[in-house]
Amino acid sequence: MVSVNKNAARIANRMIEEEEQLNINSFSLDNQAKVIDAGIETIGGYRAGKYFSEICLGDLGNVQFTMDKRPKVQVSVDHAVVSCMGSQYAGWSIKVGDYSAMGAGPARALSRVEDLFEEIGYEDESDVAVLTLESGEMPDEEVADYIAEKCGVDTENLYLIVAPTTSIVGSVQVSSRVVETGIHKLHTLGFDINAVKSGCGSAPIAPVAGNDLEAMGKTNDCTLYGGRTIYFVETDDSEIEEVIEEVPSSASEDYGSPFLEIFERYDRDFFKIDRKLFSPAEITINNMKTGSVFHAGSVDEEVLKTSLEI
Repeated sequence: MVSVNKNAARIANRMIEEEEQLNINSFSLDNQAKVIDAGIETIGGYRAGKYFSEICLGDLGNVQFTMDKRPKVQVSVDHAVVSCMGSQYAGWSIKVGDYSAMGAGPARALSRVEDLFEEIGYEDESDVAVLTLESGEMPDEEVADYIAEKCGVDTENLYLIVAPTTSIVGSVQVSSRVVETGIHKLHTLGFDINAVKSGCGSAPIAPVAGNDLEAMGKTNDCTLYGGRTIYFVETDDSEIEEVIEEVPSSASEDYGSPFLEIFERYDRDFFKIDRKLFSPAEITINNMKTGSVFHAGSVDEEVLKTSLEI
């Protein structure tokens, strides 16, 4: 199988080589783990966000930019389940001492700390590991040692790319999860995601917020109310018909308000929010087996205007 870590390492090295042009900074920890600061003490930018997002996808997807009423990402992926769920999905909660961050990207396929990998049947074989961290703090040697051990690699072969949500790279990489978010929703609905072969999508890029709470709200709204995706699958039409109306975010009883308002409504308890909310606004599924096309949901410009203030 293709190695998402070996793929991503090539992009990480490119980021290190081009760090001045990308407005980022790289350095090695005492244990020789390589760290790339893409937005904590650096400015970063759209190009750095593209590289960060394509690392998350294990270099099995393409991230581009366009402009409509607001700036947007356009994401296309083949090997959809491996790139989105086996790599990009932020499913590894890193907690080492006082440090905590959400880990996403190829190194998850080496650590395999999530049951998800048994379901999708993917296991990477690589002596190099690449992990992105959504955090406002830089990882130290203890964090790198922990991640390297879980991945079965030497620390000198570990790359950690870090960006907070309150950064340009943070805004870009969250919106670049639009295709993955829909696949994850299909998975929660019991749809066999191994039937998904390719996908593409777009989502607005949130303006950089002044604090983590506002950033969480704005970046989520870009997908929930502005995300559009299409998936190419091979299955029976009946399997799609069973879930299609439940896939878009509008299927949730919490739909209709900016995410930050919903979050406050539940006393900032993330787990009280209806799980059905977390999905792109609009979904199209093309069944390549039959030629049938299914569609549900739509973009909600009013909520986007309220949330993004653009």
